[in-house]
Amino acid sequence: METKEKVEFAGLPLAVYREIAAHLRQVEGVEVDLIPQSSQQFDYNQSQIDGLSLSWTPNSSLENRQRVNQILAYYQNRYMNPI
Repeated sequence: METKEKVEFAGLPLAVYREIAAHLRQVEGVEVDLIPQSSQQFDYNQSQIDGLSLSWTPNSSLENRQRVNQILAYYQNRYMNPI
């Protein structure tokens, strides 16, 4: 059975979401899709992307899930908590 979850980073640009998705796709047992922004109102400060959809295949290991969490933590620290 496949498990899905949504990951959001408010306000990140499209290029960074693509970078995160490319990084996550290197982890075995993980599939990543970009979720387009669904807002009808244009806001320059909003991202073009609403979030990432992560799908876990049945053969994904705990180690792979931990690796995904490490990758997400890296990007969260880098872009969401600026020094």
